[in-house]
Amino acid sequence: MSPPRKTKVLFVCVGNSCRSQMAEAFARHRHADVLAPASAGLSPLGHIAEPTRQVMAEKGCPVDGQYSKGLPENAGEFDGLIVNMTGRPGLRLFPGARVLDWDVDDPFGDDLAVYRRVRDEIERLVERLAHSLRQPQQSPTGAPPTPM
Repeated sequence: MSPPRKTKVLFVCVGNSCRSQMAEAFARHRHADVLAPASAGLSPLGHIAEPTRQVMAEKGCPVDGQYSKGLPENAGEFDGLIVNMTGRPGLRLFPGARVLDWDVDDPFGDDLAVYRRVRDEIERLVERLAHSLRQPQQSPTGAPPTPM
């Protein structure tokens, strides 16, 4: 059996400082067999929040090498999956793209307990996404299943 094909995924939040960085790190460290991750923000802060670094290091998924950045100019034409955590409807932000909306609280400016709760929720969501992509199921059209 051949290994699963990697799915390009762009995790998007508002500042690209917390949620999308967490998702990218989990995908990069634990699910690189099926996910080719990147992250971006609608209004990037230009840095990763220190509590994000701290809570991700606790899980053995450091954000080293990642940085806060904005959306690519052609994000609506992204040829992978956009995971939207902005709190805004993804299809409005990225018309025509393959979008998955995740309703995840923004921990920015909150205490470490909130960062940990959000981190754990994102960890479960990324795990579920990766698991769905590892399934050998095919749709009736022969196309790979759409995650979640």
